[in-house]
Amino acid sequence: MTPSPSISPSDDPWALLRSTTQARIGLGHSGHAMPTAHVLAFRADHAAARDAVHAELDLDALAASLRAGSGPGRHSNEPIVEVASRATSRGEYLRRPDLGRRLRADDVDRLRTIRAGAPSERDPDLSIVLCDGLSSTAVATHAAPFLRAVERALGPGVELGPLVVATQARVALGDEVGGALGSRAVLVLIGERPGLSVPDSLGAYLTFNPEVGRLDSERNCVSNIRPPHGLSYDAAARTIAALFGAARALGRTGVDLKDPTELDPGKALA
Repeated sequence: MTPSPSISPSDDPWALLRSTTQARIGLGHSGHAMPTAHVLAFRADHAAARDAVHAELDLDALAASLRAGSGPGRHSNEPIVEVASRATSRGEYLRRPDLGRRLRADDVDRLRTIRAGAPSERDPDLSIVLCDGLSSTAVATHAAPFLRAVERALGPGVELGPLVVATQARVALGDEVGGALGSRAVLVLIGERPGLSVPDSLGAYLTFNPEVGRLDSERNCVSNIRPPHGLSYDAAARTIAALFGAARALGRTGVDLKDPTELDPGKALA
């Protein structure tokens, strides 16, 4: 993302307000056109958004970032399970959203084999899936530190499934992953559709009892995870942990489940 053009407040009365938001406000004009600096900034941000949509996720770099950082996460020393949707290319993924919602058949079998060979007799309480979605930039930038924040917020009592990284993937693909792993719930961390000033926003979708055919109304979403301009990692992780705890008590996610962190404790479940 390109910073907004620097214009002195003495020259531009909108400059102070513009410095408080990434929205394009009070851009002014030069004759009958926009000022050149703002036109160039718009084109640069548009290019960044297009790059975020079309770029392939660098799996090696993501794996390295998951193992690095300020402290070890619960997935740090475990192998990452890489899967892909039925879309065979980035172009097909963008043209055929339906293919991005389903796993390749051999990946379904592989996940079932992993479940059968798991050392624990207990199925996972929660499986976490990192999906490139419509912004691999968001996943590359935020997935590793946010995953650690989620692990800390959930605490040691939650049995986690193997970490899955899915390419050419949409949110609903997590349902098939969670179902194959026998997970009680699935958390999908996915790159959101870029805006013209926000190419790196990460979304988190929680679905209880995941299986193919779940509706979007059966999920809870925490969006715009992208410090410092969006939601912080710790704040988003606390909300996810609270939603997960409430979902276990209620037995479902979606429109019936409200964010307990914003409700009176006695009204945590709607």
